[in-house]
Amino acid sequence: MVADQEEREDRELLAATVRRFAREQIAPYVTQWDDAGEFPRELYRQAAALGLLGLGYPQALGGTPASSGLRATLWVELCRHGGSGGVLASLLSHNIGLPPVLALGSAALQQQIIAPVLAGEMIAGLAITEPGGGSDVAALRTRARREGDVYVIDGEKTFITSGMRADWLTVAVRTGDASVLGGGISLLAVPGNSRGLSRSRLEKMGWQCSDTAHLHFDGVRVPVSHLLGEEGQGFKAIMHNFNSERFGIACGALGFAMACYDEALAWAQQRKAFGSTLNQHQVIRHKLVDMQQRIRSTAAWVEAVAARADGGDTGHDWVGEVCVLKNHATQAMQFCADTAVQILGGMGFMRGTVSERIYREVKVLTIGGGTDEIMKELAARQWQI
Repeated sequence: MVADQEEREDRELLAATVRRFAREQIAPYVTQWDDAGEFPRELYRQAAALGLLGLGYPQALGGTPASSGLRATLWVELCRHGGSGGVLASLLSHNIGLPPVLALGSAALQQQIIAPVLAGEMIAGLAITEPGGGSDVAALRTRARREGDVYVIDGEKTFITSGMRADWLTVAVRTGDASVLGGGISLLAVPGNSRGLSRSRLEKMGWQCSDTAHLHFDGVRVPVSHLLGEEGQGFKAIMHNFNSERFGIACGALGFAMACYDEALAWAQQRKAFGSTLNQHQVIRHKLVDMQQRIRSTAAWVEAVAARADGGDTGHDWVGEVCVLKNHATQAMQFCADTAVQILGGMGFMRGTVSERIYREVKVLTIGGGTDEIMKELAARQWQI
């Protein structure tokens, strides 16, 4: 009971910190950043100063060990009060780029990469998706051949979050036999300033202040010491990394659904039609209740999945649950974004409203980290359906 009380207090304090940060340092500037196509690098340092970037990482590397429940609080509050998927994606891109370094990299490599990223001095990203395939990771074609003490990388990656500005990239490469599922795939930590690495900016429907890039590797050379884990063992690490990413997406989707509800409720309480405010009309009240129904069910599910993870229950059944939670949460976000725009009417179609931005950002969360269809198939396999 004491531990539970401490956890609740920690989460309340974290939520208050993130709310203040998001409301003061993010929300007022998001439209401006969308127009600019990026947000200031200073935001990384501001988030790091509050300990937000290091949440869940070892103290020795500048982080703060944290439960899944605490990390969920960060994601939900940042999305609810920041209202920008673009900021979420790039500001926290290290949470998909660094875990393989932490799990498999040498102590020296961890100090070289993780510590400055958690301090907000560098940016980290993950490079897996290729022009010829996204969800089918086992089919990737970017190759790395060993020449003495270096690996030489040739190939392409696309849709890479923080791809234009990343100082470090965790890159999935083919180092061996492709005839076996997942065989011959390795992970390499690649410096962003490597000779032979070029980047092209991609324009998107949403996430406009998140720099997304197409990467070209033309004879990029990295030391063998930058290999993460054993050669040919990267596929398993990638699959494990996806579980955390999918849970984070579910938490983010919950926060965005809440943001849409907040804006729709505020509008309904002050906008008048036919002599009374919108929330005095039954049809609008019921729309708001429908939003709450989906938000509350998603919130309860996020808590349950986090509790299982914190209890060490992360086997096949949990993996399947994370997959369908991601689908449920993104569908709740989609419903709430659509409903909020409908309640706001013409204003909901205008740039600058939270709901309009989130409406454009829904689809990327139903695709990133594994599409809805892939999530269902993976859950079916985990549950032996």
